[in-house]
Amino acid sequence: MTIKTTSRRNALRTLAGAGAATLAAPHIATAAGEGTTWKIQTSHTGGIGLATFKDWCSSIEEKTGGELSFTAFGANDVVGDFQLYDAVKNGVLDAVNPFTIYAQGIIPAATFLTSYPLGLRNPHEWDVFFYSLGGLEIARELYAAQGMKFIGPVHHGPNIIHSKVPIRSIDDFAGLKMRMPGGMVAEVFSEIGAETTVLPGSEIFPALEKGTIDAADFVGPAVNYALGFSQVTKYISMGPPGFMSLYQPVDLMDITVGQAAWDALTPQMQQFVEMETHVYSDMHHAAIQQADQEAWAKFEADGTEINRLSQDDVELMTEVAVPIWFDYANRDKDAARVFKIQLDYMMSGSLGYVTAEQIEGLTLNL
Repeated sequence: MTIKTTSRRNALRTLAGAGAATLAAPHIATAAGEGTTWKIQTSHTGGIGLATFKDWCSSIEEKTGGELSFTAFGANDVVGDFQLYDAVKNGVLDAVNPFTIYAQGIIPAATFLTSYPLGLRNPHEWDVFFYSLGGLEIARELYAAQGMKFIGPVHHGPNIIHSKVPIRSIDDFAGLKMRMPGGMVAEVFSEIGAETTVLPGSEIFPALEKGTIDAADFVGPAVNYALGFSQVTKYISMGPPGFMSLYQPVDLMDITVGQAAWDALTPQMQQFVEMETHVYSDMHHAAIQQADQEAWAKFEADGTEINRLSQDDVELMTEVAVPIWFDYANRDKDAARVFKIQLDYMMSGSLGYVTAEQIEGLTLNL
């Protein structure tokens, strides 16, 4: 029997109470020589993200008594990031650990299966969406239509902005030449006056160094420090205390498996993989945050100044973002369906991020 909506708490309680090895022994272990090996590639290029991914993959064989093992590959080791889904569907890879936003090219609703500007703002809110409000079931339905099994989300961390000039309020974005990832994020920043351009991560440092751009968003402190951003910028801009990023507060990855590889597993092994995805998400998120804590001291030592926007800026940017949310949601029926769940949650007493006044006159094509 597979787990479709098992809560994170119950899954982790099961693992904690029984121990991964104990769980594997009575329910999963099979005779030697009958094991299955999956080739699984991540989008991580190196650093703590890749190390954590490989450590987790290495643990699977022992936990399953050899019935299942993972051969881990880093970004571009087998295929490029934008070929991951084709590789899974064609059997070149059995499973992948991509940034979920990459799926929007074949599944438009994936725009709302990961962080977007001023949307759900904390990891636990995404867990509520996926595991309590039906998000997981919809994601699996959409991925199944593409010949894939969406196992579950994997938490990463916030993105931050590095700049050559201080950004202390929403007004400071006016006229700023910024690298953005495109899509909804770029549209929000264009609306508040920034001149946005899309660049791959490898081109950010030289563009900042040459002055082609004034500022750039990228991932979190640990990765960005390793890329040398403190050498070519003096400032980091974030949201108010407790809110590192206004536009991508929770970068999400996931575990996705080819349908044929998934169907070849026993129900007990499928259950195990679902539970292990919870475990990996927790391990991954914690490891990224730990590395970020160490990076802050390095930025400080390099003389980087950290600026924070105000809560008023958050409210102003939310007003800008809301109609852009609706525009993207109305481009696809499934996107509208997914977004409606999140909108109701954001407008509820639990969060209160969005008010009735902010959506007045806006409709969803459900």
